[in-house]
Amino acid sequence: MSLAEKIKLKAADLGFDLTAITDASPISPEHINYFSNWLNAGFAAEMAYMHRNFEKRTNPQKLFTPARSIIIVGLNYKCDSLPQKPTDQSSGQICDYALYPDYHDFIKHRLRKLALYINTLFDDFKFRICVDSAPLAERPLAARAGLGFIGKNHMLINPDLGCQIFLGELLTNIDLPCDKPLEQTCKNCDLCIKACPTGALNPDGSFDASKCISYLTIEHKGHIPVSLAEEFGDSLFGCDRCSKACPYHQKAPACKNKDFKPDLEKKYIALDAILNMPEENFANDFKTLPICRTGLENIKRNARICKINNTNP
Repeated sequence: MSLAEKIKLKAADLGFDLTAITDASPISPEHINYFSNWLNAGFAAEMAYMHRNFEKRTNPQKLFTPARSIIIVGLNYKCDSLPQKPTDQSSGQICDYALYPDYHDFIKHRLRKLALYINTLFDDFKFRICVDSAPLAERPLAARAGLGFIGKNHMLINPDLGCQIFLGELLTNIDLPCDKPLEQTCKNCDLCIKACPTGALNPDGSFDASKCISYLTIEHKGHIPVSLAEEFGDSLFGCDRCSKACPYHQKAPACKNKDFKPDLEKKYIALDAILNMPEENFANDFKTLPICRTGLENIKRNARICKINNTNP
């Protein structure tokens, strides 16, 4: 068994659904140009961090100089048997990924175990773990490694697991054989574009984060324009419309990792409970979930919007 095969087998044992390998060269000129144009168009909205570390984001060796290969893992987070929305109360909806414990910690912990395993097989092993928060263009790299293709919803789509997939990367100083990219595309499907109520996804392939419900409910601080807020519906935190409209998502299996389970009871939250909730209770009730990072003040802002939308559907 080759080293690459042993690594993939170990990654599967650690609970990852997908594992593939690519080299540490820069992402393609096509993706670099798209990212540069996207930033220049102002589509990153108030996410100033997206403008920083451009070279590191697009060139893995600028982020980790010894890098020769990148091991990329995927973790399916599609939820099984989501509850129905309560009919007896005004409630807001939490997006699916936020029902799980912080995936950054979960993936980092297991990538470290993978690194320790590789260290027993390869002398002078050097590595760096990246999970989302590091400045690395992980979707283009994952697509190059063959984990999936980037769809019109700008998510990585795996033909078998759909597009609700968390990614993690292990940058290494080992030369490993690269996996081949897939040749699939969305073709003529535009269901995700039609599903986006705010026009954040455009037919020309552009994505305007300033109109994205996930961005507005999670990242954006302060006032939200009424014209956009009216399209939130009951979105209290995040949005799954473009992912759930995808045919690949609809046929994908649910997450089967026994160590990574969603708190399905948090899918729908009573809006009055949020609006009357003190800071201490918020921190305690949601301490393991991503919603905490947005802060109670902004969650209450979102709850007020949801309440108006529920009153005027």
